[in-house]
Amino acid sequence: DYQGAIADFNMAIEINPQDAFAYTNRGIAKRKSRDLQGAILDYDKAMEIDPQHVAAYYNRGVIKGRDLGDYQGAISDFNKAIAIDPNLALVYNNRGLAKDNLKDYQGAIIDYNKAIEINPQNAAAYNNRGAVKSDLKDHQGAIIDYSKAIEINPQYAAAYTNRGYVKYELQDYKGAIADYSKAIEINPQYAAAYYNRGNAKYNLNDKRGACADLKKAVSLGDQETAQWLNNADGAWCRNMR
Repeated sequence: DYQGAIADFNMAIEINPQDAFAYTNRGIAKRKSRDLQGAILDYDKAMEIDPQHVAAYYNRGVIKGRDLGDYQGAISDFNKAIAIDPNLALVYNNRGLAKDNLKDYQGAIIDYNKAIEINPQNAAAYNNRGAVKSDLKDHQGAIIDYSKAIEINPQYAAAYTNRGYVKYELQDYKGAIADYSKAIEINPQYAAAYYNRGNAKYNLNDKRGACADLKKAVSLGDQETAQWLNNADGAWCRNMR
């Protein structure tokens, strides 16, 4: 109940207008209710009250990077958070994501390495480092990182899908299908896993199985596959009964 949480933080701020934590927590609730500008204003106020309030810099960076695509702005906020507290794995992980989006792959790997050094059980950092290695065509390195993420968190559906994609790139279609199937077992609403599994099945000449997966991806909201299904290239699947 984000609106209820916002009301509670409003009351806390009314009681103590210098409570930086209340502003930050209200900002988090506003972000979750998609009031991004309202959230940023709250983080700004928290910083004004306490210029060393690391959570405000971190959370403002998350909005800039993940929601607004302002990766340089996100990095600037994460830099400030790290200057205040250099031992927060979560901040390094998110700065790595921002660098990855700017195609600073080596910078991203350095940040993921640091996140893992601080917290060796950080499954997300292994998964994200694997994604960069995949972009750099270090397929075996990527598989090792995805496998480590899965070892830490066996319910990490995205890591299975990502590892499956690398196996697909290596033309290990059966291995890819096994990983996509595991991702779907964990999250039956995972449209991308159905789409990718469909492609792998197609490459094994299982067109009926491929088509079923591609149509399932469409039913789960995959707009790009829906467009493909409705054009000439997708006719073979569209007409399959």
